[in-house]
Amino acid sequence: MKVVIQRVSRASVTIDQKVKSSIGKGMLVLLGVADGDTQEEAQWLAKKIAALRIFDDSNGVMNENITAVGGEVLVVSQFTLLASYKKGNRPSWIHAAEHAVSIPLYEYFCEQLSTLLGTKVQTGEFGADMKVELVNDGPVTICMDTNHKE
Repeated sequence: MKVVIQRVSRASVTIDQKVKSSIGKGMLVLLGVADGDTQEEAQWLAKKIAALRIFDDSNGVMNENITAVGGEVLVVSQFTLLASYKKGNRPSWIHAAEHAVSIPLYEYFCEQLSTLLGTKVQTGEFGADMKVELVNDGPVTICMDTNHKE
């Protein structure tokens, strides 16, 4: 699994000109599910993100996690994170998991993260043409790949 985490002042997902989900201060998580990913990767990633200290404490130091600041999370499926660009200039998504695997893992990841945070995680809609709007706070953007846990 690959994710791009952005600390945001606000973020939203619009589908067919209707806002599906929106959050205030928190994290926008773009999630890509790769071939071979399992619930183990989803659990590891959810725990890592829930504990990630990317919010400022009272001294202005990134020392607080999402729960400590009362932040919200919006998770959006993003298979394009799995782009292969080795040959030519047109990306290939041969490393992205099939829908039969990626949809349940995306949902499982969201459930795990919700449980860890003790609050509902907002989501996009898997496979939809989404318009994602955000105000990156900082900017703070972090990329994680479960193939590189160390």
